[in-house]
Amino acid sequence: MHYRKRQVIVDIPFRVYNALLGQQNETMMTIIDIPVRRAILGCVLNAALICHWPAGEHVSWETGIPDGKPETSAGKHTHCSAFAAAAAKRVGIYLLRPPEHPQILLANAQYDWLASDGPAHGWKRIADEIEAQHYANEGWFVLAAYKNHHDDKPGHIAIVRPADKSPRQLREEGPQVTQAGGTNYRSVDLRRGFAGHPAAWEYHEVVYYARAVDAAELSSAMVRSGSGRNR
Repeated sequence: MHYRKRQVIVDIPFRVYNALLGQQNETMMTIIDIPVRRAILGCVLNAALICHWPAGEHVSWETGIPDGKPETSAGKHTHCSAFAAAAAKRVGIYLLRPPEHPQILLANAQYDWLASDGPAHGWKRIADEIEAQHYANEGWFVLAAYKNHHDDKPGHIAIVRPADKSPRQLREEGPQVTQAGGTNYRSVDLRRGFAGHPAAWEYHEVVYYARAVDAAELSSAMVRSGSGRNR
């Protein structure tokens, strides 16, 4: 099967990718074309969020499955940061997560960690929503993060997913993201996804970071998602 560079491929069924990946040898796994990397990343994000990380319930951070433990603190108990860390781990990327930091107020801590320790783990700060969408479309793992002005209140973090959006759309509504939160979205524009934090979009307080994804890790994550594991 041959794909032209820059060809747009999104949400192709898992069986197509399993067949495609079966044709790759170990050397080829390191040079998967951008359209394939982009589509695999989109499918992995879709699979990761199915029915997991529900708001209002205590969950295992890595699987998003409710564990029956009672919530002992006030708040909505959403899981944007746990989902982001779990999705990153699935493709071989480290993002601050338990046990290094508890789930409570993790998004604020991830915001700080990306700035301080992120570069040592391969993360780089990128300029704006247009560049964030570009990197996601190139097959990078891209985060959009907001830190609450109040240390005892939660921030928010989401994963920028591949999408075809014009510069005007990006300026008006931001990149397309996948996120857990009060509502879990496989695909939503950032302005809507961050609506619970009005200052984030209105005052341009969202920051973006990108991390290259190892092709072999991405392929392994696709196979795991397609086989139904970790769902």
